[in-house]
Amino acid sequence: MTATTPNLLLYLLFVLNPISGDLDKAELEQTLTDYCTERGRTASFYHTTGTDDLDKLREHLRQHTYDAVFAAGGDGTVSLVAEALLGQSVPLGIVPLGSGNGLSKDLGIPQDVDEALQLIWRHEERIIDTLQVGGNFSAHLADLGFNALVVQRFDEGDTRGPGAYVRIATQEYLGYEPASYHIETDLETWDGAAFMVTIANANTFGSNVVINPDSDLDDGQFEICLIEPFPNAAAPGILFDLYTSAFDTSLYTRRLCCRRASISVPGAEEVLVQIDGEPKMLPNPVAIEINPKSLRVLVPLTTAS
Repeated sequence: MTATTPNLLLYLLFVLNPISGDLDKAELEQTLTDYCTERGRTASFYHTTGTDDLDKLREHLRQHTYDAVFAAGGDGTVSLVAEALLGQSVPLGIVPLGSGNGLSKDLGIPQDVDEALQLIWRHEERIIDTLQVGGNFSAHLADLGFNALVVQRFDEGDTRGPGAYVRIATQEYLGYEPASYHIETDLETWDGAAFMVTIANANTFGSNVVINPDSDLDDGQFEICLIEPFPNAAAPGILFDLYTSAFDTSLYTRRLCCRRASISVPGAEEVLVQIDGEPKMLPNPVAIEINPKSLRVLVPLTTAS
């Protein structure tokens, strides 16, 4: 891990999505304001609108100076703020408010709001890698195949939360047909059918499924994690492996380590890809490359201070 000496963070921007989640955003904003005021910090707020959020946030950051920018929301808000801060000296903080919170979990950020806010004065700065997936920014995980389909169905639905995701996954699994893929990396080529293809700069989905054990967010490379077609009888064992960091022990899994790659579905013009929790239709093939040491993030202290 690359860490730097903690900086004194006095001027903070909190980016909120006013229509996401179940929390009262006005109440949350007041809580954050009171929390910062009591500790001698100045809190400002930026509300996303769902229209040109990235360009508007970048312009706001060009016009104002902050010591850190906190994404107070779910994976979509975190990815938005991370992309806006890409290559900048201002670090990203995360107040996890979503149902998944994948990147914050991989960074060891507490999932409790009060504990996460302690990063304001007790933190290290870690400089992590990010990805470009089909020309789109990714700070965490992307995938093709089964999970991408479930995320799309989840995104189209009206119900949120882990229960809704499990229900949709169960429904889609019953009739799901794995696609064939052609994968070229800077080190090797792979052809075959796959139930799911995960492009992983991190370890764990927000559901606590460990898809990429022993990977690092700052090692200058990423992994393509494949789950090959499997009989129904093997499903419980695979699921157990994914929840116990034993991905590599299954007969139906493999990982390709690389710095760049191209993934294609023969015969398709477009492919469905889930990127940091957002489903997208992308031109086929999908090119992926690593952006080494491109994002500063606030993480809990690993040593006594």
